[in-house]
Amino acid sequence: MPKKLTSLKNSPDFTYESASLHPVCGIDEAGRGPLAGPVVAAAVILDPDNIPHGLNDSKALSQSAREHVLNDIRAHALIGIGISEPAEIDQVNILASTMIAMQRAFHALPIVPQTALIDGNRYPDLPCETQAIVKGDAKCLSIAAASIVAKVTRDNLMALADDRFPGYGFAGHKGYGTKAHREAIATLGPCPIHRFSFAPMRQGELFWRPE
Repeated sequence: MPKKLTSLKNSPDFTYESASLHPVCGIDEAGRGPLAGPVVAAAVILDPDNIPHGLNDSKALSQSAREHVLNDIRAHALIGIGISEPAEIDQVNILASTMIAMQRAFHALPIVPQTALIDGNRYPDLPCETQAIVKGDAKCLSIAAASIVAKVTRDNLMALADDRFPGYGFAGHKGYGTKAHREAIATLGPCPIHRFSFAPMRQGELFWRPE
């Protein structure tokens, strides 16, 4: 059993990992809510002797801080990434596609964990002990690491989408339903990476002409 690691008050620590069968991975996703783009999941197995400095929930870090910590994660941890594209999201719904992306991330790891710690209150069917942890990215270092990997990976994919589908501003809003994004849809119409099953898209609520 690895030693218990602690971190700053109100930040994630290694308590859940220390109480779990090893190897243990943390799993989190990015991109459940946007109107466009994929949902991206990441699975991360940390080295308890090489925890990246400044590791925290991705939402608590700036973009530059996330990218800096990600370099350390890549150097010292094992990573798996899983993606569910918009067409799959439209076919099976966002919850199911999120679970699928998490399964893909788990199976992309170079070794098979004995425990998976999942952010949220649901977890996918995995061939190991599995625990869902509400707000796990703020409590568990492995999930915090996964949140960073998933967030930066998805942000980079949306920057590439901005090049493929200019005019929507994907590099800025990352596919979320901002005013600028809604105005772009009203002007240009939807593009292939929009999620047509999401209510605003499906009901045509976004296809108004900006003043």
